[in-house]
Amino acid sequence: MRKLPTAGLVTAALLFLADQASKFAITDVLKLDELTAERTITSFFNLRFVANHGISLGLLHADSNTMRWALVAMTGAIAVAVAVWMTREPNRADRIALGAILGGALGNIVDRVRFGYVVDFADLHFGDWRPFLVFNVADAAITLGVLVLLVRALLMRDKRDVSSENPHA
Repeated sequence: MRKLPTAGLVTAALLFLADQASKFAITDVLKLDELTAERTITSFFNLRFVANHGISLGLLHADSNTMRWALVAMTGAIAVAVAVWMTREPNRADRIALGAILGGALGNIVDRVRFGYVVDFADLHFGDWRPFLVFNVADAAITLGVLVLLVRALLMRDKRDVSSENPHA
């Protein structure tokens, strides 16, 4: 019997809670919504309410209730796949990265179920140049988790993998 991926599950839970708490702070504490949509924090960072009805890069815009629930089902299936992968992943760093992806996915799923859209609010910019779309903690967690997995897959190899490729090592 496999051991539970505790580090990944804790990561997922903490990021889910951070995501939901930050969205609560934006909408209920600061009262940012479509009417009072923006607050300047620094010269390069604003809090700006955006009701995101699509997924990454505005793709698959949910302009109907059917599409909304299709997105919930699709992201839910991805979350289940990530959770299963996390239980089978032997590497702790990868389990933590998968936990970040899972926590972020669950945070955005909860928004879509509750509101019909995902609450985005972090607007990083340099003058008029905005290298990112407005995002949230869940989006950042998913992105960082994917980047860690990619870097580890492309640039790092376990010592046993390197030695098996070169029998003379």
